[in-house]
Amino acid sequence: MVSNSNGSSSAEERGGQMPVAAAAKNAPPSTWTVFLFHFALPMALVAILSNINDIYSGLVSFPSHILHAGDNNAGSIQKPSTESNVKKPTLSPKERPSAASIQHPQTQTTAKITTRPTVTTKSSTTAESSKTTSSNRRHRQNAASDPFHQQMESNIRTLRNQYKQAVNTPTEYLAAIKLADFLKYRDTVIHDGGTYQMEAIEVYSRAVSLLEDMWRKMMTNGEDTRKTTIAHGNEQLVDDGNDYSTGLNRELFLDYESKSIEGLLCAVYCNLGKSYFMSNMFERSVQSHNQCLSYDHKYMDALSSRGQSYIILGKYKEAATDFYHVLQMDSNRLFGNVVTGLARCLSADESVLDGGWHSLVKLLEADIPRQEESLRRAKELTNNNADGTAKHHADTLKHMHHAMFQYHDTKTKNVSEAWKHLSKGNEFKMSTLAPFDEAFEIDKVSRLKSVFTEGFWPAGMGSETKTPIFIIGFVRSGSTLLERILDAHPLIVGTGEDSVFNGRLDSIRNDIIKASTTGQDEFLQTVKKLADDVVIDMRKRWEIIDANTKSEEDLSQEEARRSQEPTRFVDKMLSNYMNVGFIHLLFPNALILHVVREPMDSIFSAFKHDFPPGGFDYTSDFASLARLYHSYRDVMEHWDKVLPGRVTHIRYEDMVKDLPGMAPKILEKAGVPWDPVVLEFHQKKHAVNTLSTTQVRKGVYSHHLKGWKRYEEFLGPLLKRIGSRVEFKLNTSLTTLSSYYPA
Repeated sequence: MVSNSNGSSSAEERGGQMPVAAAAKNAPPSTWTVFLFHFALPMALVAILSNINDIYSGLVSFPSHILHAGDNNAGSIQKPSTESNVKKPTLSPKERPSAASIQHPQTQTTAKITTRPTVTTKSSTTAESSKTTSSNRRHRQNAASDPFHQQMESNIRTLRNQYKQAVNTPTEYLAAIKLADFLKYRDTVIHDGGTYQMEAIEVYSRAVSLLEDMWRKMMTNGEDTRKTTIAHGNEQLVDDGNDYSTGLNRELFLDYESKSIEGLLCAVYCNLGKSYFMSNMFERSVQSHNQCLSYDHKYMDALSSRGQSYIILGKYKEAATDFYHVLQMDSNRLFGNVVTGLARCLSADESVLDGGWHSLVKLLEADIPRQEESLRRAKELTNNNADGTAKHHADTLKHMHHAMFQYHDTKTKNVSEAWKHLSKGNEFKMSTLAPFDEAFEIDKVSRLKSVFTEGFWPAGMGSETKTPIFIIGFVRSGSTLLERILDAHPLIVGTGEDSVFNGRLDSIRNDIIKASTTGQDEFLQTVKKLADDVVIDMRKRWEIIDANTKSEEDLSQEEARRSQEPTRFVDKMLSNYMNVGFIHLLFPNALILHVVREPMDSIFSAFKHDFPPGGFDYTSDFASLARLYHSYRDVMEHWDKVLPGRVTHIRYEDMVKDLPGMAPKILEKAGVPWDPVVLEFHQKKHAVNTLSTTQVRKGVYSHHLKGWKRYEEFLGPLLKRIGSRVEFKLNTSLTTLSSYYPA
């Protein structure tokens, strides 16, 4: 007989003889009726949950400036780039599909695209997307069944068809750009492991090839390849050497049809670079931005985005140079992210910029009052905080105050000044968001606990594979350190936070519910196939990235060290703590590592960091931050209750204080042999795209433990909201130190 989910055994297994009547009464169900009530009905209830898989709707860190003004038709989606001079990506060591060769359904009429990026500046895009995300929290996640997702897919089919029909016509380049733009946009708002990233890159590459052919013909014929004057209202903008009137920067906000050939090439190369960034191909991203800048070395969008890639690659001087150039040109502060980007560089190494912190602080101290006055005037004119202009200035002020916080926090050590700027920055950020829906957050956790109860998981379910390793936990808990340690091992690959499993979860859930109404054998095979498909896609994604990020030197070194394919892939989508029930259903043998940090260190770190728009917006306010933390603790306590021992808990402080003692325990749990190379994880050439990028390159250090204590005098209201959970009493087998760390 098969033991039940909590490990208990039947009377027969214990050697006892069960009476006939009792046996008849307690026998396993012989029909699907009981099974459906035991499993399928709860699964159907899960379907009612409004996409529990993402407490934080987005974890992608990338520069997402969509700078091209849109018109009223389907073509004004702006954001991609293509490459012919940049080496085309190798999609996989195996056979790869071509975007142009994909067969798409023919349509007789041009469908109207109703879900598309609207553009202006980064700040307005950020504000608008934040508003949309927060006001539709139940539907703007990864759910394949929700209307937004379905509309996006419909739009993509329409644009694919338009592109196919435009092949070998004079408008092929424009159709390619519009399709690639929308594919890229889709992957910025639906985080499912980058479903369309490689297709976008392929289509961009085709567009760039076409544009460069056009450019060469125009140069041969002596035609103008860029605009000499641009109409702005009743005025003509002439290149006078100032910021937006300089070179191709004057075309930043023109739609594609209005751009010159060089303006198109620069915009497309720039957006291609952003697509590479999203795909974790940061060297390729830099190359593509270099191609853009070969047409105009002052193109601000490319400088801003290239700087972000340089940070990930650990090239802080190059990043700082790009950011500072943009700051000097960007009089309207449309690229607010360069302020915090430059602050990150200076925090890592003040010598990367001439004048160090002083150069940035001098600029900000003069600029903050002007931005505040602009915000005040914008509010007076519209009397509406939702106005795009007001949101732009609020977003800019957020970046500026957060940069000033970093200056005082790391340089002057003036806690009072640092707190003043952090508070103001977060206030400006929260002013652009819809109110936090606390009732929904509480209800979401309650429904999860009511569905995933003891006995929910049938025996023999899922795949036997141990390939995936899931890292879960609260934000800023030390997960990047844990992933880097694992990734340093020759048999383990870290795939980051763009989770294939998490992105597929909604369709997986729906397929399981449908299969539960079939026969038992077919049902079990369906679940196993769904799990195996996730692993296949994790490996394919690694193969693509690996094939496109290795230099010849890297390959020779890697070949000597890694003689076989990796056997473990790490999924670091922290919010998968909401999905432990599904992970166990599909992967009952997969390792789930819950990394835990001293509560207030984690909570305050979340409060002080400016995350990319979407997932962590509401960590910038005491009330919503406390509610998110309580939800996390409630859920983790629930899993320990209904799946005792299933989750392996690891303390961040243990790794920091005794890495040589902890690393062997972690690798043993992961099922791979010991390799001392993991102790030198910070020396591995690996781009880390998180807010921990600069820290993880320094290796292990402990001076930051209990760093929140410096600001304790300001955190009274937050401490009160956290209550007794400022301590985390947690049993863990993977420790060489004490069992818990009190506040």
